[in-house]
Amino acid sequence: MSSLLAFPGQGAQQPGMLHQLPDEPLVRLHLQQACEVLDEEVLALDSSEALRSTRAVQLCLLIAGVACAQLLIARNAAPDYVAGLSIGAYAAAVVAGALSFADALRLVALRGELMQNAYPSGYGMTAIVGLDLGTVETLLAQVNSPALPVYLANINAPNQVVIAGSHSAMAAVAERARASGAGLAKPLAVSVPSHCPLLAEPAWQLQQAFAQVPMQRPAIHYLSGSSARLIADPERLRDDLAGNMCRIVDWHSTLQTAYERGVRLQIELPPGAVLSTLARRVFVQGTVIAFQGARLDTLDALLRQEVSLRS
Repeated sequence: MSSLLAFPGQGAQQPGMLHQLPDEPLVRLHLQQACEVLDEEVLALDSSEALRSTRAVQLCLLIAGVACAQLLIARNAAPDYVAGLSIGAYAAAVVAGALSFADALRLVALRGELMQNAYPSGYGMTAIVGLDLGTVETLLAQVNSPALPVYLANINAPNQVVIAGSHSAMAAVAERARASGAGLAKPLAVSVPSHCPLLAEPAWQLQQAFAQVPMQRPAIHYLSGSSARLIADPERLRDDLAGNMCRIVDWHSTLQTAYERGVRLQIELPPGAVLSTLARRVFVQGTVIAFQGARLDTLDALLRQEVSLRS
């Protein structure tokens, strides 16, 4: 039996999410370090107004994920695997020991700026639930054009995907999806068209900045949310992180890979529990729990039980 720490992506953010973190010395230390690296008060980033910024959202997700994961590890043993959806991959890489927290903060700040500057308005992402992947791909092909760009972005479950593109293009696909029997076609709280070719240029710019950042071989198994494969080589991991903003997220296959490799405990780092809902469809045996809303001693007990079963 193995354990997985899963880090959510953009869309999971909540107002006050940094203020709601456990009042623990290690958490406060990470908040302080973030303030020093970014030269700003990071607790100002989680207000409703501030979270309209892609940069603020991504920084909050990084800080919350890393701080809480390191808190769990300090109280218990390290997990066997880490994985992150989109921006969550950066927190996963930090916790795996492949990327320093300081470098991740600087890269994520740049990542958010590049993404929001490329598409300041008129674009986003939409979730479609109740249709299979083939049907959604057919609908995308009917709408996608230079004037109405729209692409597949996330595969979250066999009948749950996310598309990205212009608002008008996504609305056209959503209308067709509902007519085809979709139970839900809902815009997400994401203001940029992530995980599609529209972000190829910002991804290339981030790649240039990434070239100057040292990467290490991960000490904890790192599962890519894009390829659903383990990555140990530092250069491949660098490419995975820098390019994930313009690559499809295959989270369903990532969970399947984890389960096939013996993972029976998934802990979702804050905020929220979206990844826990998705994991329960794959982890037919085992335990899935979200950090947010759980007691620390409950999480401790689950991790200790997993370690004892492993040894």
